[in-house]
Amino acid sequence: MIFDQLSDSLCRVADLADFVKVAHPDFAFREAAEEACRNIGTMVEKLNTDVELCQSLRRLLADETVMSSLDPETRRVAELFMFDFEISGIHLDEEKRKKAVDLNVRILDLCNEFLIGTHVPNKIDKHVLPEHIRYNFTAEGNYLRVAGLHADCPDDLVREAAYKIFLHSNSQQLARLEELLASRNSLAQLVGYDTFAHRALQGTMAKNPETVRQFLEKLSEQLSKRTQKDFEMMTKMKMKLNPHNSMLMPWDHPYYSGVLRAERYNIDPGLYCPFFSLGACMEGLNSLFSQLLGISLYAEQTKRGEIWSEDVRKLAVVHETEGLLGYIYCDFFQRPDKPHQDCHFTVRGGRLKENGEYQLPVVVLMLSLPNSARGAPTLLSPGMMENLFHEMGHAMHSMLGRTRYQHVTGTRCATDFAEVPSILMEYFANDYRVVNQFARHYKTGQPLPKNMVSRLCESKKVCAAADMQLQVFYAVLDQIYHGKHPLKKSTTEILKETQEKVYGLPYVPNTAWQLRFSHLVGYGAKYYSYLMSRAVASMVWKQCFAQNPFDRAMGERYRREMLAHGGGKEPMLMVQGMLQKSLSVEDFVDALVSDLDHDFETFIMDS
Repeated sequence: MIFDQLSDSLCRVADLADFVKVAHPDFAFREAAEEACRNIGTMVEKLNTDVELCQSLRRLLADETVMSSLDPETRRVAELFMFDFEISGIHLDEEKRKKAVDLNVRILDLCNEFLIGTHVPNKIDKHVLPEHIRYNFTAEGNYLRVAGLHADCPDDLVREAAYKIFLHSNSQQLARLEELLASRNSLAQLVGYDTFAHRALQGTMAKNPETVRQFLEKLSEQLSKRTQKDFEMMTKMKMKLNPHNSMLMPWDHPYYSGVLRAERYNIDPGLYCPFFSLGACMEGLNSLFSQLLGISLYAEQTKRGEIWSEDVRKLAVVHETEGLLGYIYCDFFQRPDKPHQDCHFTVRGGRLKENGEYQLPVVVLMLSLPNSARGAPTLLSPGMMENLFHEMGHAMHSMLGRTRYQHVTGTRCATDFAEVPSILMEYFANDYRVVNQFARHYKTGQPLPKNMVSRLCESKKVCAAADMQLQVFYAVLDQIYHGKHPLKKSTTEILKETQEKVYGLPYVPNTAWQLRFSHLVGYGAKYYSYLMSRAVASMVWKQCFAQNPFDRAMGERYRREMLAHGGGKEPMLMVQGMLQKSLSVEDFVDALVSDLDHDFETFIMDS
């Protein structure tokens, strides 16, 4: 309990600062928060290498009588604290411990430098590019600045140029990546693991790199024929639009899959937006949560200085019998300097306080919705609506966790389990019965026609196998980079080999996509998590909610088995508790693959 109080005091500062440094409109606040993060980080490192602190915990873990008297959550939290100590090399002699601390610091710096490097634009002499495409890029004197892949540009040549220039290899960034991977490996080996992947996967659903490899290999096998079909469809489309140069290249995949989607199912977002006003979507969430979980969202007045921007809304989350569960701050609108990613921040974790009361969780949901025109409501595209549901899934995980310890509150759980509640919400957002409860045209009040929802769902299956295959390729690459060291080849040679073997579209000479792979920082050895979470969400949806998405008994079971424990219970046990059966790697793969094929019949019937 004392450890958790310590963790709580630190996290309240660190979590809040983590949020403020990203979201506050005032630069001075962002800078101060950055400083606070660094100071707390140093403080945590010091505590994680405090031998006396560690000994007291070790004595507890060694005392079998005491350990057997503890409840499973308390045991798990004690082990997680110990795990934090061991990663810092506390069990090593003085010299090795110092080495571990130095490596930890170096890794942190390399991560920051690498992350910045993933976003830095490349410049090229403008005369290298044909005149008629130069206007697509920002001019700087005699140079053109290429800041991204221009994946949606209809001109093949622009996409090709952007791909080759933006992904051109850079020796400094390459050196950073190589040092980062080597340092991670040294640290893992120093503290007793075979590879960094073995260390990173402790406590996850997958448990070890062998399982991840099996999962990715089996998934790849199942996808390969379907992916080939997708690539053939894209190639045909490219031949039609660009007969001179119809070989399918990596810069074509996102563009032509979009073209195929649009051609087959007319899903212009403009047709859908009027039915998805923000107010209607929030009503829809409120209605769904109230039917499934007995929960309502109420707008609260804020005090002066409580919010960082006047368009932030505070919601109280209230249960019909248990009362107030926590607060969600909704920071939904674009503003200058606000990052464009949608995310969920824990500001305060839930825990059982010394006086027997429960410390209520507080979270922030951040989206970047467009500001509405005067007098008109904010209208969401189908993608924005799905993102809102996704982020609300994280928020509910935070609100409904009722852990004794804040160290494992809400979304503080294994990475490959953390996305399950949010992805599951996407299944609700794509179900006509759910959408039909709230999607109304903001002017006429007319409901969204059923065939428009079917078209939208079907359009998502166009080229879905190839899209998933691309994710498998990234996940495999991440596993190899964090596997056995020294690596047999350079990171670029590994990229080339893996791309041709796992993805199937040719590697482009002199490019180094891995130098833009920013997820290597936050998801090192865990990029597979998104696929695994999706597999679980799919199984939970099909088995528990597809029959009736408003089933209260299922909602309660979901809360009890999966949401209530945060990270306080082994993730696989939570999933098995929900599905009431044990699972194999094949089950995960089948769940993902059956999603690609599912529903086509129902769509034909509807049309």
